[in-house]
Amino acid sequence: MALHYHEPSHPPRHIRHARTAIFTVFATNGFGFASWMARIPHVRDALDLEPGELGRLLLALACGAVLALPTAGFVVGWLGAARTVAIGSLVAGSGLIISAFAADVIGSVAVTGIGLFALGYGTGSWDVAMNVEGAAVERLLDRHIMPRFHALFSLGTVVGAGLGAGLTWLGVSVAVHLTTIGAGVVVVTLLSTRHFLPARTPAERDATGPTISAWHAWREPRTLLIGVMVLCFALIEGIANDWLAVGLVDGYGVGNATGAAGFAIFVAAMTAGRLGGPWVLERYGRPAVIRASGMTSAAGVLMVVFGGTPVVAVAGVLLWGCGAALGFPVGMSAAADDPQRAAARVAVVSSIGYTAFLAGPPLLGWIGDHEGVLRALLVAGVAGVVGSAVGVAVRAARPSSTSAG
Repeated sequence: MALHYHEPSHPPRHIRHARTAIFTVFATNGFGFASWMARIPHVRDALDLEPGELGRLLLALACGAVLALPTAGFVVGWLGAARTVAIGSLVAGSGLIISAFAADVIGSVAVTGIGLFALGYGTGSWDVAMNVEGAAVERLLDRHIMPRFHALFSLGTVVGAGLGAGLTWLGVSVAVHLTTIGAGVVVVTLLSTRHFLPARTPAERDATGPTISAWHAWREPRTLLIGVMVLCFALIEGIANDWLAVGLVDGYGVGNATGAAGFAIFVAAMTAGRLGGPWVLERYGRPAVIRASGMTSAAGVLMVVFGGTPVVAVAGVLLWGCGAALGFPVGMSAAADDPQRAAARVAVVSSIGYTAFLAGPPLLGWIGDHEGVLRALLVAGVAGVVGSAVGVAVRAARPSSTSAG
């Protein structure tokens, strides 16, 4: 599918409403996710965790997401994107509330892990469904708009991280903060999904041609290579989400609120990159943009780790965020080039990509125990180089292709 950077002068009303609803659920997802991430230093202190122990706790979040993803394509095909997003938000919001109370009130690492597992499981299914819905709207508008959807996710993380930093500075408890956020996430998402595109009937799905099974999608080399690229950029982004604030606190001796502010700078840079993404993609094409993005993020990581001063580190955070911006949304668009096979392929690419969130926390925790958290961030730089190397996989594919090889 070749997308063009233009928008119909008057897209139908239901498409405009669906576009607005998708913007909202992406932003809400990011807001809830970053609200948790911004409070990680506080949770670490409340539970008295070493880097390796914190890594194992964060692994629960990744396990929930990874377990949700292999079946997400089937669930979207069965329930539709709207219902999948709604149910995912209920599970994720509940997990956010459970983990907040467990860490801040009960002081239980195990119960906190249960809440994080639910947060990850709900977010994983929600993620696939909203990307499938976003790709459908992108095709109807015939323009590169997926980066803008992900920009709203990033904007949500900017607001969530900034609010988290402010509430940390004010001394607001994690329980009060995240319980309020969890409830709000559920309400906003349930209202928004009412405006998604109308679900297709079985007869309409049959008329557009055969779908493919998840097993078939797992056998497609292009789909797998896109998954590897998304995995690399998920590492680049996920390491910043989980460890950047802690790395700045431990490596530069700043306070928890300053560490959270550093994370907010990262997501602000990523948001700016995604807002400008459609123009860059139209001008240079997917493969060139991905190659440049990977190398930019790698350069930023080197500046954060070896900069020596907070000023240089902040400049590195900005480069890191800009480089991380487009890998994930471009991967989702590339996987969804064929609308009839989009759900299965997006689920496979997401499953591979989210492996980064499964392997990243324990790997960074182990390296952090031995070399310090700041040096452990170099893993994101390596991921940037690899992601740049496999960027050719996102070249547009013909929708009629169903080849497994």
